[in-house]
Amino acid sequence: MKLHELSPAEGSVKHAYRKGRGAGSGNGKTGGRGHKGQKARSGGGVRPGFEGGQMPLQRRLPKRGFNNIFATRYAIVNVSDLNVFEDGATVSLEELSAKGLVKKAYDGVKILGNGDIQKKLTVKAAKFSNSAKEKIEAAGGKTEVL
Repeated sequence: MKLHELSPAEGSVKHAYRKGRGAGSGNGKTGGRGHKGQKARSGGGVRPGFEGGQMPLQRRLPKRGFNNIFATRYAIVNVSDLNVFEDGATVSLEELSAKGLVKKAYDGVKILGNGDIQKKLTVKAAKFSNSAKEKIEAAGGKTEVL
């Protein structure tokens, strides 16, 4: 194979469509923009959301609620979910995500006291509810706040 024998794959190269190059091109004169009007001009067109001077939809609809961008979000795990681990295991974010209990960590993991725990575990998390802490320690485990 030589350099002059190389060619692109069939159908992969498409020639540029040259607008405004005469009547014979099928796209001469107005160049596919129609006659006059805002969209026919060189800087033609309107910004996204513009409705011709009518009050745009995003301003007509009522605004509700508040989104606190500074809020701390936790991935939630219940005490009953921790029974999937072996007795005496150390449970942290890595182990929780490996078992599929946590999909996205956000700002850390919070353990809630829903359900019961039968295993003696060492649990490491960003936060614990009081009931979760009591249940883990009642089962003989430990809680460590990261």
